[in-house]
Amino acid sequence: MAKKVLIVYANQSSGSFNAPAKNTAVEVLAAQGCTVEVSDLYAMSFKASATAEDIKGDVKNAENFCYLEEAKLAWEQGQLSDDITREQSKLAEADLIIFQFPMYWFGVPAILKGWIDRVLTNGFAFSQEKCYSQGIFKDKRAMLSFTTGSLESMFSPTGINGDMNVTLWPLQNGILHYCGFQVLAPQIFWAPASAAAEDRKSMLESWSTRLQGLLEEKPLSFIPLDCFDEKAFQLKPDVHKKHASKEFGLTVGIHLNKPLPPHSQMKAGC
Repeated sequence: MAKKVLIVYANQSSGSFNAPAKNTAVEVLAAQGCTVEVSDLYAMSFKASATAEDIKGDVKNAENFCYLEEAKLAWEQGQLSDDITREQSKLAEADLIIFQFPMYWFGVPAILKGWIDRVLTNGFAFSQEKCYSQGIFKDKRAMLSFTTGSLESMFSPTGINGDMNVTLWPLQNGILHYCGFQVLAPQIFWAPASAAAEDRKSMLESWSTRLQGLLEEKPLSFIPLDCFDEKAFQLKPDVHKKHASKEFGLTVGIHLNKPLPPHSQMKAGC
């Protein structure tokens, strides 16, 4: 069965390396029979701020407005703003979501963060009962594809920016995995703006090659939800004991005061 792919694109310049990276994904995936849709956030003038304006009609508690609760209620009642529901429909139909963006301040651009805040609403994308490995989107795949301004060496364990695996943990675990997505290893284009033309061409060729087998890739590894107790969400004693003698911690975030597992947020099987 042909797969449906949604590319959430967050770059406002056609001259950016993100543009050909996005175009390459569209072309290669479409050539494989995928249906590819692009949400070009800047072209759409997508609203970044999550506010009461996202809810049609009256809110439940205007004096003590809580977006988390109000957005869930509005989603249940079909009262979310049209721009949100359009994106949720795209996401609901997609088998794979690719986020294409330039890394800003060790994270995503504000317009993309706004898409995350507004589209991944409580109830639609997650709940207290359905999160992480038991999340709502556990049958979907997602990945980050982004450019950096810094060289790869600067994002190493000894580099000035620190380990890229640590930088990626909040995005890949705290957002994507939290919503249940099977997270594919990121596609990182290291400092293309300062690279030679031949090197930029090589980056796109490598991306094109990867895209041809992307749908069969194994996702990154995260600790299953059932490894934690249901009260404080601490690792169960038997799981902790099992890993006590191992050299590295379980993951970047749950490291058991051990050295961080190398490449765990950048390569499958690590």
